Amino acid sequence: MDITDTPDLGKQSTVHTAREPVLFPNQTAFRDNVADRLNDLSTSGMKENLHGLTSFHTRYYKSQWGRESAKWLLGKINDTIVDAGADQHGINVRTFEHPWGQPSLIVTIPGQSNKTVVIGAHQDSINLYFPSIFAAPGADDDGSGTVTILEALRVLLQAQEVLAGDAENTVEFHWYSAEEGGLLGSQAVFSKYEEQGRDVRAMLQQDMTGYVQKTLEAGEPESVGVITDFVDQGLTEFIKRVIETYCDIPYVLTKCGYACSDHASASKAGYPSAFVIESDFKYSDTHIHSAADTVDRLSFDHMLQHAKLTLGLAYELAFAKL
Repeated sequence: MDITDTPDLGKQSTVHTAREPVLFPNQTAFRDNVADRLNDLSTSGMKENLHGLTSFHTRYYKSQWGRESAKWLLGKINDTIVDAGADQHGINVRTFEHPWGQPSLIVTIPGQSNKTVVIGAHQDSINLYFPSIFAAPGADDDGSGTVTILEALRVLLQAQEVLAGDAENTVEFHWYSAEEGGLLGSQAVFSKYEEQGRDVRAMLQQDMTGYVQKTLEAGEPESVGVITDFVDQGLTEFIKRVIETYCDIPYVLTKCGYACSDHASASKAGYPSAFVIESDFKYSDTHIHSAADTVDRLSFDHMLQHAKLTLGLAYELAFAKL
């Protein structure tokens, strides 16, 4: 985590300690509503979007390709909103500008309150050898999470009660810039939210959702990796219930060993956050940060399970009393 540009992130501790802790539900409560939508999730859109996203030479946040890929993604997100007619209900996507050029992207779905549930992924990629020169398709890291949450957004916007703003809470979908630079984009976003006094009640990060080869080679069952360190335990417990309810595969508890993705920025700002990944961490994709992180290594069926988790969690927490 590079705090150079956000040295004050998390310093408003008196505000956070005064805030009542978030009490998450003990079980899922909207199974019928979500079940009506699960079959609308599809791998076809994720495939198309991931092939488009990885067509850029790199999505390195300081590069022209990084700016161009963000513009392309912005267009895809906007198309998703317009196709659902959601733009007629005050739902929009906006850019969160950064000095390095690649913006973060934020979709806001207003609810009955300003209490906010955030679903996140990072849009940038990197080749660690020569970031500005070498190819970094970033299919798994984190193109997979990027298109996973976009697919969940697409289906969530088919729910008329969501479009009408009937949800208890506001829901946001974030695509962060410069995660690979040290969580720079998400730190800037949550620093601003902290400064504004935004009431974020939960944040889930989807970073790497498509690689299962090492899991299967080890003879282990395909599963969703639920990170247990550097996360909010109450939110993480509820995510387990969501997986049990809406996914067709189990979860496995695992540790990252450090604050290894954008959920750490939310956590530092005092917001409850959680992180899920494609597998037990020891079986996660070793091709990342290189030209070998390509689409052909991924399972879209596995990504679909992460989309089910995302949709289920977003709906459940949108309508929960948090």
